[in-house]
Amino acid sequence: MRILFLGDVMGRAGRAAVVERLAPLKASLRADFCVVNGENASGGMGLSGGHAQLLLAAGADVVTLGDHAFDQKDMIGFIEKEPRVLRPINFAKDAPGRGAGVFEATRGRKVMVAQVLGNVFMKRAFDDPFSALDGVLRAHPMGAMAGVQAAMVDFHAEASSEKMAAGHFCDGRASLVVGTHTHVPTADAQILNRGTAYLTDAGMCGDYDSVIGMDKAEPMRRFVTGMARDRFTPAEGAVTLAGVMVETDDRTGLARHVWPIREGGRLAPAMPPESI
Repeated sequence: MRILFLGDVMGRAGRAAVVERLAPLKASLRADFCVVNGENASGGMGLSGGHAQLLLAAGADVVTLGDHAFDQKDMIGFIEKEPRVLRPINFAKDAPGRGAGVFEATRGRKVMVAQVLGNVFMKRAFDDPFSALDGVLRAHPMGAMAGVQAAMVDFHAEASSEKMAAGHFCDGRASLVVGTHTHVPTADAQILNRGTAYLTDAGMCGDYDSVIGMDKAEPMRRFVTGMARDRFTPAEGAVTLAGVMVETDDRTGLARHVWPIREGGRLAPAMPPESI
């Protein structure tokens, strides 16, 4: 099975690019299943219900959120009615919605998707991400005779070390562990020792002529002068769709190949291995 994951959708420009380009991208990659992180798709902070519907209609099978999950207040009610939108499993015990679910890919195959928030350097302490992940992975073993044919984890966190630890913690129990939140794609796509594909950060679907997706004038002013004058606003230039693709073995759920995705915009394209 081929699973496509796209990193944080950033603002109106990122949202429009996903709506326009996701379907042809899925077709060109022969993707069987697609997950999109919509954490910043509405004005750079959170995701509204209407914008979630746009991402799903564009071809996302699942949309994940993050620490800004409920910045758009209508998401509180929307997520209760739309199981394809996932907030972090360790956000809060009484938070609406779900943090994990099992979804159908092509040919009736089942994919478990979970999202979790890291704790290191985040603005607030969330529940332990590792025990939360352990429970979900134990409940959804992979394999042809098991409940799901693949499993993927969106680990939304600031610290690279915490993301890497999560990858090794899930090794052999998930098809893919991919980091989100920092908006800068990393160059460490790999298959870990027990067969889990891993990438520290998928990057963002946004304008890279920016400061992590925001129009660069105000962030640069604050760094240079130490003073704020305006609000941060998402950059509106050419968008690169950034993410990762994993090919799994339906018998085991483990990864056979993994490669980064760079489509359009300013970043150099990333090519799959010659064997693909």
